[in-house]
Amino acid sequence: MLKFIFKWLFRLLLLAVVLVVIFILSLDSILRVVVQHNIRAQTGMDAEIGRFHFGLIEPVVTIQNLKLYNPPNFGGTPFLDIPEIHVEYDLSALAKNQIHITLLRFNLGELDIVKNASGRTNLFSLGLALPANETAAKSKDLSVFKNKTGLDFKGIDVLNVSVGTAKFIDLKDQRNNRSQNIGLDNQIINNVKTPADLAGLAVLVALRGGNFFGSLVSPAGLK
Repeated sequence: MLKFIFKWLFRLLLLAVVLVVIFILSLDSILRVVVQHNIRAQTGMDAEIGRFHFGLIEPVVTIQNLKLYNPPNFGGTPFLDIPEIHVEYDLSALAKNQIHITLLRFNLGELDIVKNASGRTNLFSLGLALPANETAAKSKDLSVFKNKTGLDFKGIDVLNVSVGTAKFIDLKDQRNNRSQNIGLDNQIINNVKTPADLAGLAVLVALRGGNFFGSLVSPAGLK
């Protein structure tokens, strides 16, 4: 269960970095609709953005009230509700086609795990299924990041994570729906480069999640 949790946590964080890079590369197009279109092109998901700020003097990006929605085969249901992504990055690394985050504050308000009428779960269908081993996991995560951004991921110096609520939604049988308050606020992790660096965070999320995640990764859970 812990392996499952820290792998999808790492991928969610990489997704956050990908979204930030999209904002950076969209500097010439400040219209919100253009940025939302770029997010859809990169992730395949519709997005709503409350507010974003790109620092013209300092290398800072702040995104507020970002909502991502599942593709049509999952009913267009919510996937992520992210009140804030705040990023401070190394501008000199960006000039070398690298992304080096000095600070990432990531507030995941809500994660919705959705099972569609065919029995497929959105985490797996969106490419978040577990690879066979740790080497494959690292290779897949970082290669996907580079393919989407054209940049080499060099790590996050300081990661500040908050996690609110996790929900399971069964589109075929709503009696299976349930939610779990994780309630993790401002957890600090230093020098994040691989999924293994999030093992401690995964333990905290697992403890606060109780049986919620364990039931989803059982044979009768996620598919």
